[in-house]
Amino acid sequence: MNGATFFSDMLQAITERGRRILSIGPRDHQAQGMGAIEAACETLLSSRGEASGMALAKGILDRWEQFSPTQQRDFMTMLLSRFGPDTERLETAIDAYRADPTPKALLELHAAAEPRRQELIRRLNLAPKGIATLVRMREALLRLKTGEPDLAAVDADFAHLFTSWFNRGFLVLWPISWSTPADILEKVIRYEAVHHIDGWDELRRRLKPEDRRCFAFFHPQLVDEPLIFVEVALMKEMPANIADVLREDRAPLRAEEATTAVFYSISNCQEGLRGVSFGNFLIKQVVEDLRRELPKLNSFVTLSPVPAFADWLSRERHPEVSDMLDTGERERLEVLDDPEWAEKQEIVAAVRPVMTVLAARYFLRARTARGKIVDPVARFHLGNGARLERINFLADRSPRAMRQAHGLMVNYLYKLEDIEANHEAFAGRGEVVAAQPVRRLAPAGRASRSLVPVSDVDAGESLASERARREGSKEFSR
Repeated sequence: MNGATFFSDMLQAITERGRRILSIGPRDHQAQGMGAIEAACETLLSSRGEASGMALAKGILDRWEQFSPTQQRDFMTMLLSRFGPDTERLETAIDAYRADPTPKALLELHAAAEPRRQELIRRLNLAPKGIATLVRMREALLRLKTGEPDLAAVDADFAHLFTSWFNRGFLVLWPISWSTPADILEKVIRYEAVHHIDGWDELRRRLKPEDRRCFAFFHPQLVDEPLIFVEVALMKEMPANIADVLREDRAPLRAEEATTAVFYSISNCQEGLRGVSFGNFLIKQVVEDLRRELPKLNSFVTLSPVPAFADWLSRERHPEVSDMLDTGERERLEVLDDPEWAEKQEIVAAVRPVMTVLAARYFLRARTARGKIVDPVARFHLGNGARLERINFLADRSPRAMRQAHGLMVNYLYKLEDIEANHEAFAGRGEVVAAQPVRRLAPAGRASRSLVPVSDVDAGESLASERARREGSKEFSR
């Protein structure tokens, strides 16, 4: 018997025993209001028995699964107002620490300051498949938080706990191949966020050839739900456009002949885990696995989208916003207002030089109001220690790429011996490490402040532009 299945069955048996002890049926809470759910949560927090606690947790989560959006909001508001810190205990701890700031007093202050909902969430996680329901619960919370800013405090507690529960030590890296179970392959199709997979035939082309690889992180409690996956093309050189990677008529390369591993798509799968960083661990682990399998690989690069470039450029084209563009550049970019500009060769030839220069400025000089580089994918890869290697004009002509980046893509190079130094340059000094040809396009100058806010998500491969999220994308910015 599979160990995970045995453990799950054991938890279910304990839960059902607890139900019998407490006389809780699966429908008992359905006809009751939020007051009954609050009482159940209080009982769960005070519970000392394992079986009764698991039964209570499952009963609450089962009720949650049936909530309407309005009830979900009421539940989250209840967590905010009723399950914060114990204020009396906290005030006593503050006074005690002020009077005598000992380590013991500090420990009590720390414990008293923790909202009670954190322990409630921990106990809800005791239920069979509780973690899956909690991830869906946070997905709903993220939607609610947009219109209810005060719920950010509740979200902070979920994020704090998820960061611990989904840390690298608990994750398992599995290869995804054409022989992977169909239910997981179906989710790869559904969750692909960068380059749409149009059905099973296209998925086969991405997984079955020997020069293609796919890897995903899984959590032991979510064994059939990938958390994040990366698609890799084994090639002989760094690609300049996505068509060279995905075209149907390409001749597959023997894996042992490849010298370059191209990370061309990274997708986060669980919206409820937005802000929990997996991508940096994923890339480093995949690089290690590929080097063991194929010792001739000597170059590890990405072919990455630039999801916020078009929005940035649209703002910069208005002179009252910033001075990143001169008058001549603004005039030459008026052709971008023609939705068919990329199909007209004379326009493409005229726009290419200015667009490439502006892309370099975007990466090297543009900054948000908080001093961060604008591009979320760049923040991810540069933060991982990659180098901005090349800017590729009209590298992706798909409708979304044209809408988000005017077709622009870039290559980031992971040069293993430079990763640590590059990371320190970016994290410590805010320096964008870029290849010399890119730097020559945008000579050093003062950083221009944009009006773009820093997203509250942990930026990653595709997921990060707010415009993409508004369009319903599941890109890797979650």
